[in-house]
Amino acid sequence: MLESKTFEKQIAASPLNCAARLSMTDQTPRQIAEDHYYAALDHVTDGDHEAALAEYRLSLDADPNFTEAMHGMARALQDLNRLDEAIAVANRITELDPDDILAHTSLSVFYQKKGMIPEAEAEGNKARILGWKQQLKKPAQ
Repeated sequence: MLESKTFEKQIAASPLNCAARLSMTDQTPRQIAEDHYYAALDHVTDGDHEAALAEYRLSLDADPNFTEAMHGMARALQDLNRLDEAIAVANRITELDPDDILAHTSLSVFYQKKGMIPEAEAEGNKARILGWKQQLKKPAQ
């Protein structure tokens, strides 16, 4: 998926890789992914986006389809102004879940920050249309 020297250094420094952690516990891959996801959120709260990225990476190592971790990773990458990487992550989310409104909204923001206005508008429109479709699916109250 997404690799950087920082990720590689932080993961290499980790005392146990994901497979070793799985074999030593009764936790499922999803539980391990969620543990790393919550650790990443703690790092975000502390303002340490690089450490958060390392935890998001470990989360996705445990469960490569955990879109919540991808959303967090994309946001941390945005905060670090690593927009190309953020776009790659958000695009992966849309591959896994084409109806993910937040992924399309995030892509719109990332493209806008890069000055890619037509792409930003297209993603914003996708998000709006998906929102309308969800509204129409809701039963009338």
